[in-house]
Amino acid sequence: MTLPRILVVDDDAAAREILAEAVGSVGSEVRTAANVREALVNLASSPYDLILSDIEMPGARGTDLLRDARSACPDIDIIMVTGLTDVATAIQAMRMGASDYVTKPFNLDEVRIVVERTWEKRRLIRENRAYQQNLEAKVSERTAELRQAYREIEDTYQATLEALTQALDMRDTETQGHSLRVVQFTCEIARALGVQEPELTEIGRGALLHDIGKIGVPDAVLRKPGKLTEEEWIEMRKHPELGYHMLSGIRFLEKPREIVLAHQEKFDGTGYPRGLRGEQIPLGARIFAVADTFDAMTTTRVYRAKLPYSRARQEMIDCAGTQFDPAVVEAFLSVPPERWEELRRDVAVRIAASSSKIEALNLLMPPALVAD
Repeated sequence: MTLPRILVVDDDAAAREILAEAVGSVGSEVRTAANVREALVNLASSPYDLILSDIEMPGARGTDLLRDARSACPDIDIIMVTGLTDVATAIQAMRMGASDYVTKPFNLDEVRIVVERTWEKRRLIRENRAYQQNLEAKVSERTAELRQAYREIEDTYQATLEALTQALDMRDTETQGHSLRVVQFTCEIARALGVQEPELTEIGRGALLHDIGKIGVPDAVLRKPGKLTEEEWIEMRKHPELGYHMLSGIRFLEKPREIVLAHQEKFDGTGYPRGLRGEQIPLGARIFAVADTFDAMTTTRVYRAKLPYSRARQEMIDCAGTQFDPAVVEAFLSVPPERWEELRRDVAVRIAASSSKIEALNLLMPPALVAD
């Protein structure tokens, strides 16, 4: 750290010269001023690190200089000079922000020691401040890196889950793209209900993975072109519980898997597998039920053409309170029809862009789904 630039202020010319000579070896540059006004002019024109100022001077006092100098330069050190009979004033000046004081008549060795001690203290303060700033910068940098890494992990999780569910959709040619559309529809309704993060992401993941249990359903049942027998329906209805158990132990999917388990429940308690009723059903599953039905009705299947929005809308209204939560139906109805078409087009573009990657997965469970 360089030596300080020092300003000596005293109305007594002899005292000024003695003080300036005494601290000359301590400072890189030493200048003098005869009064407070002259000192403030010096401060305004050139930066100083330390002021050595008499207290009692004609006109403005050294305490006035202390106040104005510290106001203009908060980091400047000021050492007050006072007579032996006025030590109380010097102590009061220190309460106002002075760094130290020396008394007249001068002991020049003591003056140098006080100046050196004050400057050493300032050096330590500045080094500590620089260290703190550097530490804060490093913490901020590291925090940003961790956040970026977390975002990348989140993106990897999401991409893996989407690829897995799209691969599952490809096993059932009637529902290709269904999972991604239902995610978009579910999140749109959730936002209309005022759902925010992190719950919004959890609900979206639950919707994305709702049919993951169908991996455990035999192809003879899952891909059967005609109506299922009662025995086949029993097998098909196992998929919520199969999916729930498949996701067991994956911490970031703990809440989404509750939606997987409950996605076939109905508001009036006639659904499966547990026959939950009303708010016993997780909110995400209640939202999903509306989104899922809407997608099923407005998507072309081999056994029927897609139905118009107006027909699907009326179905939601008619089934509010039985199959669907009335509050969720209200949220669905608040979304403009064109918004649903926009979301459907977005999903179609994503499917087209990623179809080659999905085929390469061949239904293998990715590493990102290994429980920690």
